[in-house]
Amino acid sequence: MKELNQKLAVIQTKLKAKKSSYNKFGKFHFRKAEDILEAIKPFLIEQGVTVIINEEIVGIDPVPTMQSTATISDGENAIHATALVGVDLDQKGMQTAQQFGAASTYGKKYALGNLLLIDDTEDADAQKPSKAIDKIKQAAKPKITADQLKKAKEYIAAGGKVEAIESKYKITDEQRKSITKA
Repeated sequence: MKELNQKLAVIQTKLKAKKSSYNKFGKFHFRKAEDILEAIKPFLIEQGVTVIINEEIVGIDPVPTMQSTATISDGENAIHATALVGVDLDQKGMQTAQQFGAASTYGKKYALGNLLLIDDTEDADAQKPSKAIDKIKQAAKPKITADQLKKAKEYIAAGGKVEAIESKYKITDEQRKSITKA
């Protein structure tokens, strides 16, 4: 395993994946999964490794969620990196196959980026979360318990904001009304 770690470290250090595409509307350059795959190809034979990407649907509620896994292997050992992407079924102007294709492309790009230490935080597209991401974040919040609801009422009575509670817990409309009456 130590040898594969060394090979991956060499690739991570030397790899340069250009941002070959341009978004005219947002006026920014961006990198596609194809750019990363093209950039890694010279290292495959040089380092004696292969890179593959697998995808699977890992959830459907509140939105379909795909997991992409990028794997580097030397034939004996493997190192994996994953990325989760929600499929935005509300995206206008796209058919369902295109919506899944767009999510697939993003998942591949970010799984490869995670494996190869490619930071895309400066990409404009990385800073505009979709409604699907918001739905996933909302679904991940725990439901507020009776004890937490009591503490929330005390917090609001002391001048706290209901938005702070909603950012931490899932609450129903009825719970929201009971908190704000306190």
